[in-house]
Amino acid sequence: MYKVFVNQNVIILTDQLDFEDDLFFFPIKKIKLHHILKLFSKGITNRVYLHHSKPKKLLKHFKKKLDVVQAGGGIVWHENGNLLFILRKGKWDLPKGKVDKQETIEAAALREVEEETGVQNLKLGSFIQVTYHIFKRGLKYRLKETFWYEMHTDFSKELVPQTKENITKAVWKTPQETEKALQNTYPNIKLLLKNSKKVES
Repeated sequence: MYKVFVNQNVIILTDQLDFEDDLFFFPIKKIKLHHILKLFSKGITNRVYLHHSKPKKLLKHFKKKLDVVQAGGGIVWHENGNLLFILRKGKWDLPKGKVDKQETIEAAALREVEEETGVQNLKLGSFIQVTYHIFKRGLKYRLKETFWYEMHTDFSKELVPQTKENITKAVWKTPQETEKALQNTYPNIKLLLKNSKKVES
């Protein structure tokens, strides 16, 4: 099963038929993306299920519906136990960005974290998971496929938010402050941190 977020809405890709009594359960090969987005924009539902009997083909068929942008990002832990956040457009987020041509995803993740926050001395840790969300660029919708990695640092200098990317703050948050930040973030970030072994909520 995969979850693809559209702001606060979610598209669930599944091979299960347990949801067939749900009004918003469609075969993935037949449903049009604009139909799903219309359901969301009109507030008719905030959850849609797309089904295919073969789980390995779920993403393949979904990716045919829109262009895919690959990105890399980091869950960055300071040696003191604090977690790195950015504030972008009024929402707490984690640093991430698009993978450049001829660049590995790992290198992109490290570069983007540094560019968006000014943090240095990063050490790449383990791969955590991939998250998916749909965004609009101009008149076209795209799927962002973000590969997340755990990172560590002892960086103690001032953080510098990348303002040209609409980032207004780059800060370290304590576990207690992280809990509060999760009340004002995106569903995919909540899911990501929940799946990270050091964040329980």
